[in-house]
Amino acid sequence: MKPVWIVDDDQSIRFVLEKALLREQLPTRSFSSAAEVLRALSSSDEPGPQILVSDIRMPGESGLELLEKVKARHPSLPVIIMTAFSDLDSAVSAFQGGAFEYLPKPFDLSKAIELIRRALEESLREEVADTAHTDAPEMLGQAPAMQDVFRAIGRLSQSHVTVMVTGESGSGKELVARALHKHSPRAGGPFVAINTAAIPKELLESELFGHERGAFTGAQGQRRGRFEQADGGTLFLDEIGDMPFELQTRLLRVLSDGSFYRVGGHSSVKTNVRVIAATHQDLEERVKLGLFREDLFHRLNVIRLRLPALRERREDISALTRHFLQVSAQQLGVEAKRISESALAILEAFPFPGNVRQLENICHWLTVMAPSQVIEPKDLPPEVLSAMGISDTNGTPVAPQAAAIATLPPAQSDASLWPPAPGQATASAETPSGNAVTAVAALAAVTTWELDLEHEALELLRAESADVWDVLTRRFESRLIQAALQTTRGRRVDAANKLGIGRNTITRKIQELGLDRQTALVDPA
Repeated sequence: MKPVWIVDDDQSIRFVLEKALLREQLPTRSFSSAAEVLRALSSSDEPGPQILVSDIRMPGESGLELLEKVKARHPSLPVIIMTAFSDLDSAVSAFQGGAFEYLPKPFDLSKAIELIRRALEESLREEVADTAHTDAPEMLGQAPAMQDVFRAIGRLSQSHVTVMVTGESGSGKELVARALHKHSPRAGGPFVAINTAAIPKELLESELFGHERGAFTGAQGQRRGRFEQADGGTLFLDEIGDMPFELQTRLLRVLSDGSFYRVGGHSSVKTNVRVIAATHQDLEERVKLGLFREDLFHRLNVIRLRLPALRERREDISALTRHFLQVSAQQLGVEAKRISESALAILEAFPFPGNVRQLENICHWLTVMAPSQVIEPKDLPPEVLSAMGISDTNGTPVAPQAAAIATLPPAQSDASLWPPAPGQATASAETPSGNAVTAVAALAAVTTWELDLEHEALELLRAESADVWDVLTRRFESRLIQAALQTTRGRRVDAANKLGIGRNTITRKIQELGLDRQTALVDPA
């Protein structure tokens, strides 16, 4: 903690406060005039004060003049004003100047120390808030390529224009979309995201446009699609290059005039949505191959914003690594680990085919698996060491173990940290609690698809979808049955046996999910 600065031309006052604060184990530094304080504040070689306690009447500049100049430089610094002249004007002037408190002389020493402690607590709270705000920005990046992205977001901040975000998988395209939404006139409206590649094509139309009751088997009621959910806000269409060709025509129409029909509906629905699309694919090439509509491409490609790969912005790896280590520690309720310069140098040279998401996953892995508080090169995941041609402590080349990283949690989309549940203890690094150990084990065990499922459920719940259970259950069952049928070449009985369900159950599910309309299934007599 930084020292308490005491400013008074009366040496006895300085002496009494110094001794009292030292008994409280609080560091101090004393000055006899405002000029000395201002010179010390101007020096970059000395730490500034945690709080400032100043007399109001001193030779040269007064305490009120000092208060004004200090607040201009350090607006959040608590300043306590002392005076032997307890008049109304002095008190009013002190508070109007931003003083934390007004302390009349002669004062009770215990009350003065109590006041100083209150000011210290306030100062430390401000520091924590400032640190949290600094450590959790929307996006990090000092590299020139990222500065170009930030400038583009700034130029687009007051625009409603459609934006196409391109970049490799894991580079942070959804973060760009969220930043565009947050700084736009639509910031007060909803932000709705959907990964068009992650939803089966037979369900994607309903996900985007909604459906009416009875539109298909299992449609128990009317459902609002993502376009309706995003009305007045922003709809983020991730991996747009993988959208089925037959749905591209419907998307083109809603982009053209803002109207569409729900599945099974007969009334046109109007929506006011800004669309931000993203893809890692070369859409021009897909247009040439006939896999993507050229008119839709031009409709989406109004403004193109390219997000650089992490290997193109290596100067950002250091800041990102420290940030992700801090986030991981907060999620687990443990002390944040530090990384040595030698280990950091290896990460900065690593190609990161998975981009920022892969770096975040590595930091999650290190928070769980690194044995000490300071991460050394030997603690890095085997994939990194193997790719960089580094051997372990026994001199044995490290073999790739892709599964170690594959089971790590995916990148979080909005950088928000979940606080511990009421009554949940946090753990220190020296003596981890049972909760912390459990959290570490759980984090190591969770797989990517489960976290993706949780993320999708959160998106639907935040959008206040009325049938989250039905939507996700249909998608889960559909994928599960399709996988089983694929392994049995369409034989339902064999697929049912593999899944551990009855033939009647799988037949009923195939009909309910509409799977019998997609492929010819073998159903032996």
